[in-house]
Amino acid sequence: MRPSDLAREHGISTQAVRNYERDGFLPPAERTPSGYRIYTEAHAAALRAYLSLVPAHGHSAAGRIMNALHDGALDDALRTVDRGHGRLLRDRETLDAVRGAVEHLTAESGAAADPSADPAADPRPRTIGELAHRLGLTPATLRNWEDAGILTPARDPATGYRLFRAGDIRDAELAHLLRRGGYPLEHIATVVDQIRTAGGTGTLARALEDWRRRLTGQGLAMLDAATHLSRYLSLLGHTPSGRTAAPSDAPAT
Repeated sequence: MRPSDLAREHGISTQAVRNYERDGFLPPAERTPSGYRIYTEAHAAALRAYLSLVPAHGHSAAGRIMNALHDGALDDALRTVDRGHGRLLRDRETLDAVRGAVEHLTAESGAAADPSADPAADPRPRTIGELAHRLGLTPATLRNWEDAGILTPARDPATGYRLFRAGDIRDAELAHLLRRGGYPLEHIATVVDQIRTAGGTGTLARALEDWRRRLTGQGLAMLDAATHLSRYLSLLGHTPSGRTAAPSDAPAT
């Protein structure tokens, strides 16, 4: 095969194919006496594997996986794949946590409308002491949550004291709920940020649905990538049992 043959299948340029070989995403190509590259089915399978890994795991991880395979470090490649699946699972759990927490807070407040509305139907800003008392926490805990990026209260311009408005109270109650569920502060900060940036109920619902679709798409992309990666590994001589067989002789075409 010529570079143009590989490029045509994926709608990319021949220079991109050469760059992928240069970066180690494809195995080195043999050359004709005149210096032209000769690609085989193994190169085509490697390109399919790499391009399918990109939407599944991202450009950086896809490159690391292919580099590891071509360096003979199969376990390192699989470890990168495993990390990607682990992150996707955590993202799914985060989405479930956001949904559950919002539903919980909405049910507690009896509000079917905007979750950015003050849960207590009281627009008055709260001091850190008042909010701590409301949640049954200490002010030091709320300051710790602020340091973690979970809470972002305003400051009274005259006194410099923290003022927790409706959205801040919602964030604090959400964080309290997740903290009771055993979530670490870093995880809670991610969840709260998702809700904080989403806006009202309608916007939040759309954001959560969009988030779900993206995770579903990534999961399907991982399945597709696994198929192409398995095909390429078989050409390299790796078997599902973990034993290494003699690599297939993929003839040039």
